[in-house]
Amino acid sequence: MLKVGDKLPQFEGINQDGETINSEKLLGKKLVIFFYPQASTPTCTVEACNLSDNYSELEKAGFQLLGISGDSVKKQKNFHSKFSFPYDLMADENRDVIEKFGVWKEKKTFGKTYMGIVRTTFIFDENGICTRVIEKVTSKTAAAQILEG
Repeated sequence: MLKVGDKLPQFEGINQDGETINSEKLLGKKLVIFFYPQASTPTCTVEACNLSDNYSELEKAGFQLLGISGDSVKKQKNFHSKFSFPYDLMADENRDVIEKFGVWKEKKTFGKTYMGIVRTTFIFDENGICTRVIEKVTSKTAAAQILEG
């Protein structure tokens, strides 16, 4: 998994509107990249809405946000539209970015073991250096966890 001190991996992907997101263009501002297992599921919705509800505070602190999951552009679009998120959601169906960040891992739910995205938030400085990794994301207080750092 990507850790504190690591450089932002180079990546390119498609957002909810079909536009290209390039990691190079994200430099110059503090950056929060949050990975979530699946669009429109209860816990992911709580997390994304918490970040949206506190977006102005995050912006005041100098952060830009990007959410990434393995969902299709269409699913990201529906999720984004339904809740009018003020930040981009990126579709990573091939898991290229998910793998680069190291958040595709073995998970266990109700005794069943499977591979999936582990909910994780990465914070980068203006130069693309990772300053914090939040591995135990609390969906209801995701924005506060970012701001307390």
